[in-house]
Amino acid sequence: MTGSNADLINYRIDRSLETLKEANVLIQHAFWNASMNRMYYACYYAVSALLLKANIDSNSHKGIRQMFGLHYIQNGLLSKEDGRLFSDLYDRRQTGDYDDFVYYEEENVKIYFHEAQSFIQRIIVLARQP
Repeated sequence: MTGSNADLINYRIDRSLETLKEANVLIQHAFWNASMNRMYYACYYAVSALLLKANIDSNSHKGIRQMFGLHYIQNGLLSKEDGRLFSDLYDRRQTGDYDDFVYYEEENVKIYFHEAQSFIQRIIVLARQP
C-alpha cells in the first residue's frame, strides 16, 4: 500500500468516526432524520476506506454498495446482516432526505446508531489489517 493510499484510508476512517459523532449530536437534539443521514455517511466512509484498502474503486453510492456486497458479504468476510444494515441505512437516508412526511422515531434511530457503531468498528478492523 502506498503512502498516499494509506493516508486516504486513514482519512476516510477518521471521517467515518467524525460523522458518527455528528449523528450522536443530532440524536441528542432529537434530529432523527438528520441523524439517520449522518449514520449512513459514517458507514459509507468506513466502507469506502475498506474498498480502497483492497484497491477496489467505485465512484457512486450504488457502486460502493455493490462492491462491498461482492467482495465482503458474498465471500463471508462480513455477515449478511452487515450488508443488510448498510443497504438499509442507504434506503433510510434516501427516504428521510427526499421523501415527504417521513419522520423517524427516537427508539429506531437509537437502535440503528448502536448497530452503525458496531458495523464501523468491524469495518475498521478489516481496513487496518496488514
